[in-house]
Order: sequence, then structure tokens, then C-alpha cells
Amino acid sequence: MTARHFLSLMDCSQAELINLIKRGIELKALHRQGVIYEPLKNRVLGMIFEKASTRTRVSFEAGMIQLGGQAIFLSPRDTQLGRGEPIEDSARVLSSMVDAVMIRTFAHGDIETFASNSSVPVINGLTDDLHPCQLLADMQTYQEHRGSIQGKTVAWIGDGNNMCNTFIQAAIQFDFQLRVACPVGYEPDQRFLDQAGDRVTVTRDPNEAATGAHLINTDVWASMGQEDETEARMKRFAPYQVTPAMLDLADESVLFMHCLPAHRGEEVTAELMDDPRSVVWDQAENRLHAQKALVEFLLVE
Repeated sequence: MTARHFLSLMDCSQAELINLIKRGIELKALHRQGVIYEPLKNRVLGMIFEKASTRTRVSFEAGMIQLGGQAIFLSPRDTQLGRGEPIEDSARVLSSMVDAVMIRTFAHGDIETFASNSSVPVINGLTDDLHPCQLLADMQTYQEHRGSIQGKTVAWIGDGNNMCNTFIQAAIQFDFQLRVACPVGYEPDQRFLDQAGDRVTVTRDPNEAATGAHLINTDVWASMGQEDETEARMKRFAPYQVTPAMLDLADESVLFMHCLPAHRGEEVTAELMDDPRSVVWDQAENRLHAQKALVEFLLVE
């Protein structure tokens, strides 16, 4: 049987995604009750990190342990990928030794190539295009606090980066309206905008995007690999800082999310991180439980 991969939110049906969110909530409850649930005994997740991450590594590694399995961390120094081995060859070899592979890398095409040559499920832990595991955690967090996000209005404030691209896919799959507020030249990928049609609108005015919104999101202004652009980006994005006053324009039930790490005082004011409307810490924890649901879905018959 062909392996089932999770490279983007579009690799699952709407019903499957909703069930993953529900399952993440269930697994979180079991964990907090101290219930031992180990459906992945003797299963191994290979984790390839070409981009470093605290949350992605810890959430996948801890999640595999909690489900009875194990995870192997592979940095660029630990694989032949960093020494020029073709991705196709690495995929064939690694997938013969582990039960699933999670990859956090730069070019989205690389993970697609790996998946097409892998005999086991491949999970996108982040590429320059998309970050679907984060959106599973975000949707779980909204569900826990406010119920279904269907029909709601979501605002993305800042860079049209991989997180923004993935929110566009989430708007399609979870059936909400998305407003993207970004400077000229920093729009999300047109491919994803075309895919979403009138479900997504792009504006230059962050307050316009925030007005009446049920969920407001942001991310750092300069992502990994963009360090040389930091100074220019700081100037361009200064009007896009998310503040408590901006949330005051939103719906009274609004939640604030940030995928972390946050640069307090840049894309978000320091005080907003701990505002009662902020759910960033629940959001971070839910990476663990949403990804457990995902790995279980991919590996348990």
C-alpha cells in the first residue's frame, strides 16, 4: 500500500482534519489524566532537521515517547543529505529503517521529492512554503477555547510567509474567512491565494483586518534565513505590530495566537503575550497533542 504523507493541509479531507483536531483534544485529556496509551510500541520516527527548532523537536520526540515509540534526531551533520547524497537515495534508505519520517527543511520541493521516494509516511515539520503541523495545533486551540472556527473571521497581521500560506489553506479546509494585512511586496504566495479565491482578502491596513475578527495571528518579521533583511523588515513592518488596542477593534471573543518564538516589542507588544485574550501557551502545548493525533492517524491501522 502507498504510504500516506502529510505535506500540507490539503493532503487530508476536511472530515479527516476535523477528526484530527478532536483526537488531539482526546489525547491531551488522556495525558492529563495520567492514562498510559501506547499504540506505537516499537515504532520509530526519524526526524530530519535542516532548520533548527525547539518546539518541533520536543513536541515530536515527547509525543512519540508518550505513544510508546521512539524518535531519532538527525541534524545536517548526522545525515548524508548534508554531504550531497541525492534526496531520492536517502529517502529509500531511511524509510527502510523507520516507520515514519518528519522533515523540517527549506525548499518544499525537497520534501516532496523525499516523500515520492519514501515507503513510509512523511510529515512536513516546516518548509519555506508551509507549516501544516502548526495549523493543526492552532485549530485545536481555537476549538478548545471557542468551539468551531467555521464561518468565523481570522486576521493574519504581518509577513505573508509560510505560516500565512498555511492559514490560507486552513481557511479552505476549516471554512473561515481570512484577512491578510501586509506591506506591499510581502504578500503570501499567489498560488495559495488563487487556490482560496474570495475566501481570502489582502489589505495594507492592519486595523481593517483586525476589526471584528475572531482570531488574530502574527509571526516574526524576519524568519530563519532572512537575517540579512532584518533592518529593512523592521522599518516596513513597524505599522503591523499587534497591540492590545488592535485586539480592542476585534470581536469581543477574539483570541490572539503566535506560533513562537516571539520577538516581544517587535511584531507583538510584550504585554499582549500575557493578555487574557492570548492563548499562545496553550497553542504551543497543543503542538504535542495535535502531532500525536497525526502520527497515530498515519501509523495505526
